[in-house]
Amino acid sequence: MILIIDYNIGNLYSVYNMFKYLGINSKISSSLNDIKIADKLILPGVGHFKTGMENLVQTNLIDTLNEEVLIKKKPILGICLGMHLMTKHSDEGDYNGLGWVDATTRKFQISESLKVPHIGWNDLSYKKASLLNDNISANLRYYFVHSYHVQCNQQADVLATSMYGHEFVAAFQHENIYGVQFHPEKSHKYGIELLRNFNKI
Repeated sequence: MILIIDYNIGNLYSVYNMFKYLGINSKISSSLNDIKIADKLILPGVGHFKTGMENLVQTNLIDTLNEEVLIKKKPILGICLGMHLMTKHSDEGDYNGLGWVDATTRKFQISESLKVPHIGWNDLSYKKASLLNDNISANLRYYFVHSYHVQCNQQADVLATSMYGHEFVAAFQHENIYGVQFHPEKSHKYGIELLRNFNKI
């Protein structure tokens, strides 16, 4: 069972509906027991970094998540803000994150000819092989909505990059920890294979 973590922020039901469409057993919950018995975890999110971290604190999820992810090595996928929260710190709210990945979340610094937030469909350039992108074409396009992007300090963690003014990290993987800047649940057929792959991990 895939547990979609409910911390009072984000696009929970669009992720749930995609798994339902795929026939994959999933559940939305903030229950610590549900997190412990789940096979895999999804940390979704649309919103402000500081609010996301404060909500994780207020819902008493962090200690259990640290145990499941860092000690038991349970696979987890962060989507958009969920990916950001896995980093050490964010420019958004000048706030510390979970620190699971040696990375920082930065605000886009690009030319005035490009609008922020970045909204639209982008290609990916995969940097390494992973179970998450297994048998996925390099020409698939994914849907992005974001003003901030992740900057990895360890190049080995970078799974894929994309371009908006400059190259940015579109996906990372550090051991059992996966993050994607784009929204696979809103990327139609292009996101289906990625979520199906995550279910197989």
